[in-house]
Amino acid sequence: MEFSLTTEQEMFRDTVRNWVERECPKSKALEYEAQEYEYPFELWDKMSDAGFHAIGLPEELGGQGGDTVTQMILTREMARSLAGLTWIYGINAFCAKSINQFASDEVREKLIPDMAAGRTRVAISVTEPSGGTDLMGAMRTKAVKVDGGWRLTGQKTWTTAAHVSDYLFLMARTEEVQDKPAKGVTLFLVANPAEGLETRQIPKLGMRSVGSCDVFLDEVFVPDEFVVGEPGMGFYQMLKTLNNERIMVAALCTGIIDGTIEEILDQLKNRTAFGKTIGSFQVWHQYVADMAMMQTQAELLTYFAAWKSDQGGDCGREANMAKVTASEYAGKCADLAMQALGGLGYSLETQPQRYWRDARLYRIGPITNEMARNSIAESFGLPRSF
Repeated sequence: MEFSLTTEQEMFRDTVRNWVERECPKSKALEYEAQEYEYPFELWDKMSDAGFHAIGLPEELGGQGGDTVTQMILTREMARSLAGLTWIYGINAFCAKSINQFASDEVREKLIPDMAAGRTRVAISVTEPSGGTDLMGAMRTKAVKVDGGWRLTGQKTWTTAAHVSDYLFLMARTEEVQDKPAKGVTLFLVANPAEGLETRQIPKLGMRSVGSCDVFLDEVFVPDEFVVGEPGMGFYQMLKTLNNERIMVAALCTGIIDGTIEEILDQLKNRTAFGKTIGSFQVWHQYVADMAMMQTQAELLTYFAAWKSDQGGDCGREANMAKVTASEYAGKCADLAMQALGGLGYSLETQPQRYWRDARLYRIGPITNEMARNSIAESFGLPRSF
């Protein structure tokens, strides 16, 4: 069994790490994050200039190629400093992958080159206010067929970066299928701005300057060319790329663990109490060992899920395992790093509290850890529990 990165992957990791230290160190990330309602356009542009948005996309459409493992190396290295701010890359990467896989050639050729270059942003707009994880059962947003396209009416929530995105990758019900709620929903690319479309930012605990929005649609027109994939089969299409999103969350959380270990080691080596460094106290040895074990578990599960995805097989179980494990460990490690700072750990001027607030989201989204555990259990042949 091979557990090491290839020479090329190691070189890419080192390149990204140097870029992060130069362009967005932790001090800069803290500044971005403190601007609660201001999207970090500067950071987006830096990622664009570095070519990061092109990774994982076909070269013939302006991409740089690269497999899932490469995307996860990038995500992890950025998250070591950026934490949840990394998701401004992750959203676009997920949408680009879905559009490239399911949209018409006309739409792919129109959007993918601009997404790869960072000229176009696309936001995921799927969750509804009344449903959360019960996505299909709660789907109230409807699309009605009209001449030349569709009229969409309804409301979405937790649409990250909707206020600054050029398109919303949006799911709406196009027909009622009583015995199978997962059928009859369609994926659309909704231009933003558009008549009848409104976005409002949601105040929240973490992931602040990324911006998450409620989206309101009132008879918003979408032309036929911007239907993504087969009408009525949108949910089944999205399932094929949701695993990629979960692995990316696991990589982001692994990066958060990396960052918190750096923070706690700095404190243990430099902070003094009772006449010696606090790193000489046995309890902190225990905590650092725990964090190192959490880091290794998250890393192995994340890269294994990414590797399996690249083999073309079903990686749903592995993607869920990686997401659950990494997100829960990221929160624990950030909490310990805050503890090492003592009272200062509660200050918004320090780094661990930022990791802690951002990591908390990933136990909830893009799927709750409870639902992910249900899915893992079902993969062993147990009956559906909801």
